[in-house]
Amino acid sequence: MKKQLLHTPDGVRDIYREECVKKLTVEKGIRKVFRTYGYEEIETPTFEFFDIFTKERGSVTTQEMFKFFDRDNNTLVLRPDVTPAIARCVAKYFMDEDTPLRLCYLAKTFINNSSYQGRLKEMTHTGAEMVGEDSAAGDAEMIAMVVEALKSSGLKEFQVELGQVEFFRGLADEAGMDEETQENLRELIENKNIFGVEELMKTHPMQEHVRKVLMELPQLFGSLSDILKIKDMVKNERAIKAIDRLEQVNEILKLYGLEDYVSYDLGMLSKYKYYTGIIFKAYTYGTGDYLVTGGRYDKLLVQFGKDTPAVGFAIVVERLMQALDRQNIQIPVKTVNTAVIYRQEDFKQALKIAASLRSQGEAVQLIQRNLEKTEEDYCRSFMKGPVRRLFVVEKGGETVREVYISEGQEEKK
Repeated sequence: MKKQLLHTPDGVRDIYREECVKKLTVEKGIRKVFRTYGYEEIETPTFEFFDIFTKERGSVTTQEMFKFFDRDNNTLVLRPDVTPAIARCVAKYFMDEDTPLRLCYLAKTFINNSSYQGRLKEMTHTGAEMVGEDSAAGDAEMIAMVVEALKSSGLKEFQVELGQVEFFRGLADEAGMDEETQENLRELIENKNIFGVEELMKTHPMQEHVRKVLMELPQLFGSLSDILKIKDMVKNERAIKAIDRLEQVNEILKLYGLEDYVSYDLGMLSKYKYYTGIIFKAYTYGTGDYLVTGGRYDKLLVQFGKDTPAVGFAIVVERLMQALDRQNIQIPVKTVNTAVIYRQEDFKQALKIAASLRSQGEAVQLIQRNLEKTEEDYCRSFMKGPVRRLFVVEKGGETVREVYISEGQEEKK
Protein backbone atom coordinates (compact mmCIF):
# COMPACT_ATOMS: atom_id res chain seq x y z
CA MET A 1 0.00 0.00 0.00
CA LYS A 2 2.84 2.39 0.88
CA LYS A 3 4.51 1.71 -2.48
CA GLN A 4 1.30 2.68 -4.30
CA LEU A 5 1.38 6.07 -2.57
CA LEU A 6 4.70 6.81 -4.28
CA HIS A 7 3.48 6.21 -7.83
CA THR A 8 1.76 8.66 -10.19
CA PRO A 9 -1.25 7.77 -12.38
CA ASP A 10 -0.70 6.76 -16.00
CA GLY A 11 0.07 9.73 -18.22
CA VAL A 12 1.65 12.07 -15.66
CA ARG A 13 5.15 12.36 -14.26
CA ASP A 14 7.27 14.23 -11.73
CA ILE A 15 9.93 16.70 -12.85
CA TYR A 16 12.58 17.73 -10.36
CA ARG A 17 16.04 19.19 -9.83
CA GLU A 18 18.09 19.92 -12.95
CA GLU A 19 15.40 18.74 -15.38
CA CYS A 20 12.89 21.10 -13.80
CA VAL A 21 15.32 24.02 -13.88
CA LYS A 22 16.05 23.39 -17.56
CA LYS A 23 12.34 23.28 -18.39
CA LEU A 24 11.72 26.57 -16.60
CA THR A 25 14.70 28.12 -18.40
CA VAL A 26 13.39 27.09 -21.81
CA GLU A 27 9.91 28.40 -20.98
CA LYS A 28 11.37 31.70 -19.83
CA GLY A 29 13.31 32.11 -23.08
CA ILE A 30 10.23 31.40 -25.20
CA ARG A 31 8.07 33.87 -23.30
CA LYS A 32 10.77 36.49 -23.71
CA VAL A 33 10.40 36.09 -27.48
CA PHE A 34 6.64 36.62 -27.17
CA ARG A 35 7.17 39.80 -25.18
CA THR A 36 9.56 41.21 -27.79
CA TYR A 37 6.70 40.94 -30.30
CA GLY A 38 4.39 42.87 -27.98
CA TYR A 39 2.29 39.97 -26.66
CA GLU A 40 0.59 40.26 -23.26
CA GLU A 41 0.32 37.43 -20.75
CA ILE A 42 -3.07 35.84 -20.12
CA GLU A 43 -4.20 33.04 -17.79
CA THR A 44 -7.43 31.08 -18.00
CA PRO A 45 -8.79 28.60 -15.42
CA THR A 46 -7.50 25.04 -15.28
CA PHE A 47 -11.08 23.78 -15.51
CA GLU A 48 -14.07 25.24 -17.34
CA PHE A 49 -17.66 24.39 -18.20
CA PHE A 50 -17.97 21.41 -20.51
CA ASP A 51 -19.73 23.49 -23.19
CA ILE A 52 -16.55 25.50 -23.87
CA PHE A 53 -14.94 22.42 -25.44
CA THR A 54 -17.85 20.67 -27.15
CA LYS A 55 -17.69 19.22 -30.66
CA GLU A 56 -18.97 22.49 -32.11
CA ARG A 57 -15.85 24.22 -30.78
CA GLY A 58 -13.72 21.72 -32.71
CA SER A 59 -11.59 20.59 -29.77
CA VAL A 60 -10.93 17.03 -28.56
CA THR A 61 -13.66 14.38 -28.30
CA THR A 62 -15.68 14.03 -25.12
CA GLN A 63 -14.03 10.66 -24.47
CA GLU A 64 -10.66 12.42 -24.30
CA MET A 65 -11.76 14.94 -21.65
CA PHE A 66 -11.39 14.65 -17.89
CA LYS A 67 -14.94 15.43 -16.73
CA PHE A 68 -16.33 15.98 -13.26
CA PHE A 69 -19.19 17.80 -11.50
CA ASP A 70 -19.33 20.77 -9.18
CA ARG A 71 -21.67 20.97 -6.20
CA ASP A 72 -24.42 22.45 -8.42
CA ASN A 73 -24.16 19.43 -10.75
CA ASN A 74 -22.61 21.43 -13.61
CA THR A 75 -20.34 19.37 -15.85
CA LEU A 76 -16.78 20.68 -15.76
CA VAL A 77 -13.67 19.58 -17.64
CA LEU A 78 -9.97 19.99 -17.12
CA ARG A 79 -8.79 22.23 -19.95
CA PRO A 80 -7.90 19.99 -22.96
CA ASP A 81 -7.04 22.89 -25.27
CA VAL A 82 -6.11 26.50 -24.52
CA THR A 83 -7.50 28.20 -27.64
CA PRO A 84 -11.26 27.87 -26.93
CA ALA A 85 -10.64 29.08 -23.37
CA ILE A 86 -8.87 32.19 -24.63
CA ALA A 87 -11.64 32.74 -27.19
CA ARG A 88 -14.17 32.72 -24.34
CA CYS A 89 -12.02 35.09 -22.32
CA VAL A 90 -11.58 37.54 -25.21
CA ALA A 91 -15.31 37.57 -25.93
CA LYS A 92 -16.01 38.29 -22.27
CA TYR A 93 -13.47 41.03 -21.57
CA PHE A 94 -12.68 42.50 -24.99
CA MET A 95 -16.05 42.44 -26.72
CA ASP A 96 -15.79 46.10 -27.84
CA GLU A 97 -12.05 46.01 -28.63
CA ASP A 98 -11.50 46.80 -32.30
CA THR A 99 -7.69 46.89 -32.41
CA PRO A 100 -5.76 43.61 -32.70
CA LEU A 101 -5.08 41.81 -29.42
CA ARG A 102 -1.79 40.00 -28.92
CA LEU A 103 -1.94 37.46 -26.11
CA CYS A 104 0.47 34.77 -24.89
CA TYR A 105 0.26 32.08 -22.23
CA LEU A 106 1.88 29.21 -20.38
CA ALA A 107 -0.67 26.59 -19.35
CA LYS A 108 -1.26 22.93 -18.60
CA THR A 109 -3.59 20.91 -20.81
CA PHE A 110 -5.20 17.59 -19.92
CA ILE A 111 -6.20 14.98 -22.51
CA ASN A 112 -7.36 11.53 -21.45
CA ASN A 113 -5.41 9.54 -24.02
CA SER A 114 -5.69 5.78 -24.08
CA SER A 115 -2.96 4.17 -22.00
CA TYR A 116 -1.71 2.10 -24.94
CA GLN A 117 -0.80 5.30 -26.82
CA GLY A 118 2.02 5.94 -24.39
CA ARG A 119 1.38 9.70 -24.38
CA LEU A 120 1.37 12.06 -21.45
CA LYS A 121 -2.08 13.11 -20.32
CA GLU A 122 -0.84 16.32 -18.72
CA MET A 123 1.17 18.58 -21.00
CA THR A 124 2.62 22.09 -20.81
CA HIS A 125 1.68 24.41 -23.65
CA THR A 126 3.12 27.85 -24.25
CA GLY A 127 1.80 29.85 -27.16
CA ALA A 128 0.44 33.05 -28.62
CA GLU A 129 -2.81 34.27 -30.14
CA MET A 130 -3.42 37.28 -32.41
CA VAL A 131 -7.08 38.28 -32.28
CA GLY A 132 -8.73 40.82 -34.56
CA GLU A 133 -6.57 40.69 -37.68
CA ASP A 134 -6.99 38.63 -40.84
CA SER A 135 -3.91 39.19 -42.93
CA ALA A 136 -0.97 37.37 -44.44
CA ALA A 137 1.26 39.56 -42.27
CA GLY A 138 -0.48 38.20 -39.16
CA ASP A 139 -0.01 34.63 -40.35
CA ALA A 140 3.67 35.29 -41.08
CA GLU A 141 4.19 36.88 -37.66
CA MET A 142 3.00 33.66 -36.05
CA ILE A 143 5.49 31.60 -38.08
CA ALA A 144 8.28 34.06 -37.27
CA MET A 145 7.58 33.74 -33.55
CA VAL A 146 7.54 29.94 -33.79
CA VAL A 147 10.96 29.96 -35.43
CA GLU A 148 12.47 32.45 -32.96
CA ALA A 149 10.93 30.68 -29.97
CA LEU A 150 12.39 27.32 -30.98
CA LYS A 151 15.76 28.93 -31.66
CA SER A 152 15.68 30.55 -28.22
CA SER A 153 15.58 27.07 -26.67
CA GLY A 154 18.80 26.12 -28.45
CA LEU A 155 17.14 24.05 -31.16
CA LYS A 156 18.85 24.47 -34.53
CA GLU A 157 17.47 21.85 -36.90
CA PHE A 158 13.70 22.02 -37.30
CA GLN A 159 11.11 22.63 -39.97
CA VAL A 160 7.77 24.43 -39.93
CA GLU A 161 5.23 22.87 -42.31
CA LEU A 162 2.46 25.10 -43.63
CA GLY A 163 -0.86 23.85 -44.92
CA GLN A 164 -4.21 25.33 -45.91
CA VAL A 165 -7.46 23.72 -44.74
CA GLU A 166 -9.48 26.00 -47.04
CA PHE A 167 -7.88 24.36 -50.06
CA PHE A 168 -9.23 20.95 -49.06
CA ARG A 169 -12.61 22.24 -47.90
CA GLY A 170 -13.15 24.18 -51.11
CA LEU A 171 -12.54 21.05 -53.18
CA ALA A 172 -14.62 18.82 -50.88
CA ASP A 173 -17.58 21.21 -51.09
CA GLU A 174 -17.26 21.36 -54.88
CA ALA A 175 -17.34 17.56 -54.87
CA GLY A 176 -20.59 17.65 -52.90
CA MET A 177 -19.26 15.63 -49.97
CA ASP A 178 -21.22 15.48 -46.75
CA GLU A 179 -19.50 16.09 -43.40
CA GLU A 180 -18.89 12.41 -42.65
CA THR A 181 -17.32 11.75 -46.06
CA GLN A 182 -15.15 14.85 -45.72
CA GLU A 183 -13.90 13.67 -42.35
CA ASN A 184 -13.11 10.18 -43.68
CA LEU A 185 -11.24 11.70 -46.62
CA ARG A 186 -9.41 14.13 -44.33
CA GLU A 187 -8.07 11.29 -42.20
CA LEU A 188 -6.93 9.33 -45.25
CA ILE A 189 -5.13 12.35 -46.72
CA GLU A 190 -3.60 13.31 -43.37
CA ASN A 191 -2.22 9.78 -43.03
CA LYS A 192 -0.87 9.87 -46.62
CA ASN A 193 -3.03 6.85 -47.42
CA ILE A 194 -3.02 7.12 -51.23
CA PHE A 195 -4.81 3.81 -51.77
CA GLY A 196 -7.48 4.67 -49.23
CA VAL A 197 -8.11 8.01 -50.95
CA GLU A 198 -8.39 6.22 -54.29
CA GLU A 199 -10.96 3.75 -52.92
CA LEU A 200 -13.07 6.50 -51.40
CA MET A 201 -12.99 8.45 -54.68
CA LYS A 202 -14.43 5.45 -56.51
CA THR A 203 -17.53 5.48 -54.34
CA HIS A 204 -18.26 9.18 -54.69
CA PRO A 205 -19.19 10.83 -58.02
CA MET A 206 -17.50 14.17 -58.81
CA GLN A 207 -15.98 16.14 -61.64
CA GLU A 208 -12.76 14.67 -62.98
CA HIS A 209 -10.60 17.75 -62.35
CA VAL A 210 -11.66 17.75 -58.67
CA ARG A 211 -10.93 14.02 -58.39
CA LYS A 212 -7.43 14.51 -59.83
CA VAL A 213 -6.54 17.27 -57.36
CA LEU A 214 -7.89 15.35 -54.35
CA MET A 215 -5.90 12.31 -55.44
CA GLU A 216 -2.77 14.46 -55.49
CA LEU A 217 -3.22 15.90 -51.98
CA PRO A 218 -1.38 13.16 -50.01
CA GLN A 219 1.71 13.88 -52.12
CA LEU A 220 1.47 17.67 -52.30
CA PHE A 221 4.32 18.62 -49.98
CA GLY A 222 7.73 20.21 -50.30
CA SER A 223 8.72 23.69 -51.43
CA LEU A 224 6.19 26.31 -52.46
CA SER A 225 7.11 25.74 -56.11
CA ASP A 226 6.13 22.08 -55.67
CA ILE A 227 2.75 23.18 -54.32
CA LEU A 228 2.12 25.73 -57.06
CA LYS A 229 2.28 23.04 -59.74
CA ILE A 230 -1.26 22.05 -58.79
CA LYS A 231 -2.68 25.56 -59.11
CA ASP A 232 -3.41 25.32 -62.84
CA MET A 233 -5.52 22.18 -62.21
CA VAL A 234 -7.77 23.99 -59.71
CA LYS A 235 -10.94 25.79 -60.78
CA ASN A 236 -12.48 26.26 -57.34
CA GLU A 237 -12.21 29.92 -56.25
CA ARG A 238 -12.03 29.05 -52.56
CA ALA A 239 -9.11 26.68 -53.14
CA ILE A 240 -7.31 29.19 -55.37
CA LYS A 241 -7.57 31.89 -52.69
CA ALA A 242 -6.06 29.45 -50.20
CA ILE A 243 -3.00 28.98 -52.44
CA ASP A 244 -2.75 32.75 -52.99
CA ARG A 245 -2.62 33.25 -49.22
CA LEU A 246 0.28 30.80 -48.89
CA GLU A 247 2.15 32.74 -51.58
CA GLN A 248 1.59 36.00 -49.72
CA VAL A 249 2.82 34.50 -46.46
CA ASN A 250 5.88 33.09 -48.20
CA GLU A 251 6.82 36.53 -49.54
CA ILE A 252 6.61 38.05 -46.06
CA LEU A 253 8.66 35.23 -44.54
CA LYS A 254 11.38 36.09 -47.06
CA LEU A 255 11.44 39.61 -45.59
CA TYR A 256 11.92 38.03 -42.15
CA GLY A 257 14.72 35.92 -43.62
CA LEU A 258 13.05 32.73 -42.40
CA GLU A 259 11.97 31.02 -45.61
CA ASP A 260 14.58 28.26 -45.14
CA TYR A 261 12.78 27.06 -42.03
CA VAL A 262 9.48 26.59 -43.87
CA SER A 263 8.08 23.87 -46.12
CA TYR A 264 4.54 23.30 -47.40
CA ASP A 265 2.07 20.42 -47.21
CA LEU A 266 -1.44 20.71 -48.62
CA GLY A 267 -2.14 17.21 -47.31
CA MET A 268 -1.67 18.36 -43.71
CA LEU A 269 -5.24 18.69 -42.43
CA SER A 270 -5.85 19.25 -38.72
CA LYS A 271 -8.53 17.31 -36.82
CA TYR A 272 -9.40 20.54 -35.01
CA LYS A 273 -12.49 21.82 -36.80
CA TYR A 274 -12.12 25.43 -35.73
CA TYR A 275 -9.23 26.05 -38.14
CA THR A 276 -10.34 28.08 -41.16
CA GLY A 277 -7.24 28.88 -43.19
CA ILE A 278 -3.51 28.50 -42.84
CA ILE A 279 -2.36 25.78 -40.43
CA PHE A 280 1.15 24.76 -39.43
CA LYS A 281 3.20 22.32 -37.41
CA ALA A 282 6.87 22.29 -36.46
CA TYR A 283 8.98 19.12 -36.42
CA THR A 284 12.51 18.09 -35.52
CA TYR A 285 14.33 14.82 -35.04
CA GLY A 286 14.46 13.10 -31.65
CA THR A 287 10.72 13.12 -31.10
CA GLY A 288 8.01 11.23 -32.92
CA ASP A 289 5.43 14.00 -32.91
CA TYR A 290 5.09 17.69 -33.69
CA LEU A 291 6.58 20.32 -31.38
CA VAL A 292 4.23 23.11 -32.43
CA THR A 293 0.72 23.21 -33.79
CA GLY A 294 -1.28 26.24 -34.83
CA GLY A 295 -3.35 27.99 -37.44
CA ARG A 296 -6.07 30.49 -38.26
CA TYR A 297 -9.48 30.16 -36.59
CA ASP A 298 -11.65 33.00 -37.88
CA LYS A 299 -15.00 31.46 -36.90
CA LEU A 300 -14.31 30.33 -33.35
CA LEU A 301 -14.82 33.56 -31.42
CA VAL A 302 -18.20 34.19 -33.06
CA GLN A 303 -19.45 31.10 -31.19
CA PHE A 304 -18.83 33.10 -28.00
CA GLY A 305 -20.48 36.24 -29.39
CA LYS A 306 -17.53 38.16 -30.87
CA ASP A 307 -17.22 37.91 -34.66
CA THR A 308 -13.54 38.52 -35.26
CA PRO A 309 -10.66 36.64 -36.95
CA ALA A 310 -7.77 35.09 -35.04
CA VAL A 311 -4.62 33.05 -35.49
CA GLY A 312 -2.37 31.35 -32.96
CA PHE A 313 -0.14 28.42 -32.01
CA ALA A 314 0.98 26.27 -29.09
CA ILE A 315 4.42 24.82 -28.36
CA VAL A 316 4.33 21.46 -26.55
CA VAL A 317 7.11 22.02 -24.03
CA GLU A 318 7.59 18.35 -23.05
CA ARG A 319 8.22 17.35 -26.67
CA LEU A 320 10.63 20.24 -27.10
CA MET A 321 12.55 19.17 -24.00
CA GLN A 322 12.69 15.60 -25.29
CA ALA A 323 14.12 16.79 -28.61
CA LEU A 324 16.73 18.98 -26.89
CA ASP A 325 17.81 16.05 -24.73
CA ARG A 326 18.06 13.57 -27.60
CA GLN A 327 19.98 16.06 -29.73
CA ASN A 328 22.41 16.64 -26.83
CA ILE A 329 21.70 20.37 -26.83
CA GLN A 330 22.94 21.90 -23.60
CA ILE A 331 20.65 24.30 -21.81
CA PRO A 332 22.74 26.91 -19.96
CA VAL A 333 21.31 26.96 -16.44
CA LYS A 334 22.70 27.95 -13.08
CA THR A 335 21.99 25.09 -10.71
CA VAL A 336 24.91 25.60 -8.33
CA ASN A 337 23.96 26.30 -4.74
CA THR A 338 26.00 27.15 -1.68
CA ALA A 339 25.38 25.58 1.73
CA VAL A 340 26.31 27.05 5.08
CA ILE A 341 26.67 24.34 7.73
CA TYR A 342 26.65 25.46 11.34
CA ARG A 343 26.21 24.30 14.90
CA GLN A 344 23.32 25.79 16.87
CA GLU A 345 25.61 28.14 18.77
CA ASP A 346 27.07 29.44 15.49
CA PHE A 347 23.75 30.40 13.90
CA LYS A 348 24.26 34.18 14.16
CA GLN A 349 27.50 34.12 12.16
CA ALA A 350 26.08 31.58 9.68
CA LEU A 351 23.09 33.84 9.05
CA LYS A 352 25.40 36.81 8.34
CA ILE A 353 27.35 34.75 5.79
CA ALA A 354 24.16 33.56 4.09
CA ALA A 355 22.69 37.09 3.96
CA SER A 356 25.89 38.47 2.41
CA LEU A 357 25.98 35.77 -0.27
CA ARG A 358 22.26 36.13 -1.03
CA SER A 359 22.68 39.88 -1.49
CA GLN A 360 25.16 39.02 -4.26
CA GLY A 361 22.55 36.85 -6.00
CA GLU A 362 23.79 33.47 -4.79
CA ALA A 363 21.46 30.63 -3.79
CA VAL A 364 22.25 29.62 -0.22
CA GLN A 365 20.99 26.82 2.00
CA LEU A 366 21.33 27.22 5.77
CA ILE A 367 21.79 23.80 7.38
CA GLN A 368 22.09 23.14 11.10
CA ARG A 369 24.64 20.41 11.53
CA ASN A 370 23.67 16.94 12.63
CA LEU A 371 26.44 16.05 15.06
CA GLU A 372 26.21 12.39 14.07
CA LYS A 373 27.26 13.29 10.51
CA THR A 374 30.80 14.05 9.43
CA GLU A 375 31.78 16.73 6.94
CA GLU A 376 32.48 13.95 4.44
CA ASP A 377 28.94 12.64 4.93
CA TYR A 378 27.55 16.02 3.93
CA CYS A 379 29.83 16.22 0.91
CA ARG A 380 28.69 12.81 -0.32
CA SER A 381 25.01 13.70 0.08
CA PHE A 382 25.46 17.05 -1.66
CA MET A 383 26.93 15.29 -4.70
CA LYS A 384 23.39 14.11 -5.53
CA GLY A 385 22.08 17.66 -5.69
CA PRO A 386 23.05 21.17 -6.76
CA VAL A 387 25.29 22.17 -3.83
CA ARG A 388 28.90 22.59 -4.96
CA ARG A 389 30.30 24.96 -2.31
CA LEU A 390 30.10 24.71 1.50
CA PHE A 391 30.85 27.13 4.27
CA VAL A 392 31.52 25.33 7.53
CA VAL A 393 31.09 27.64 10.54
CA GLU A 394 32.74 26.56 13.77
CA LYS A 395 33.91 27.81 17.17
CA GLY A 396 31.33 30.52 17.67
CA GLY A 397 31.88 31.83 14.21
CA GLU A 398 35.60 32.42 14.63
CA THR A 399 36.44 29.71 12.07
CA VAL A 400 34.84 29.59 8.62
CA ARG A 401 36.10 27.09 6.10
CA GLU A 402 35.14 26.81 2.42
CA VAL A 403 34.75 23.35 0.91
CA TYR A 404 34.35 22.94 -2.85
CA ILE A 405 32.73 19.82 -4.33
CA SER A 406 33.59 19.02 -7.94
CA GLU A 407 32.89 15.83 -9.89
CA GLY A 408 32.94 13.57 -6.89
CA GLN A 409 35.96 15.22 -5.30
CA GLU A 410 35.93 17.35 -2.15
CA GLU A 411 38.53 20.12 -2.21
CA LYS A 412 39.16 22.06 0.98
CA LYS A 413 40.32 25.67 1.01
